[in-house]
Amino acid sequence: MQDTPSPIPLIILDVQDAIDQPVWDGKSHPDYLSVIQRLLHFWRSNGWPVLHVKHDEKAPTSSYYLHGPWNGIKKEVAPIEGEAVIIKNENCAFIGTRLDAVLKGMQTKRIVLTGVVIHNSMDATVRAGKALGYTVILPSDATTAVPVIGPDGTCWDASTVHALTLAILGTEYAEVMSSDTLITQLSQ
Repeated sequence: MQDTPSPIPLIILDVQDAIDQPVWDGKSHPDYLSVIQRLLHFWRSNGWPVLHVKHDEKAPTSSYYLHGPWNGIKKEVAPIEGEAVIIKNENCAFIGTRLDAVLKGMQTKRIVLTGVVIHNSMDATVRAGKALGYTVILPSDATTAVPVIGPDGTCWDASTVHALTLAILGTEYAEVMSSDTLITQLSQ
């Protein structure tokens, strides 16, 4: 990380009411939302940029369905005036959205990515962000995973999925650290 603490945008990805539906049960880190709230408060108190990415899924069977009852951004992290909301229709926040253009307009190459879930939209966004030349900072406790069942019926518990995904992303694609470490580094 560089010495200059700003402007590093905080991106909150897919933190919508949909994530509380039964399909997303068994989260590895159910306290992820309070961690994101703490980071959001830290960012806002410093006047740093915050971007919200909202998933508007076109498939009516999805809990994130754009016309569904759970599509709204969770009130605990709802945007305030001046905070951009970027709409996405794919798992990756860079595909078919204005996220890259907004970040280029900020003249930043570093982002802090939080949200849900680490092995789906977060993973896709981290990898695309790295490919686009961004340094992605990933607070490990500001995201979560759910259990995954493979095509052969093998089930991996959420904690294993969370740890393994962070380990993979941290080897090449992102700077993985705790939110406490991130806040300490940005406060120096």
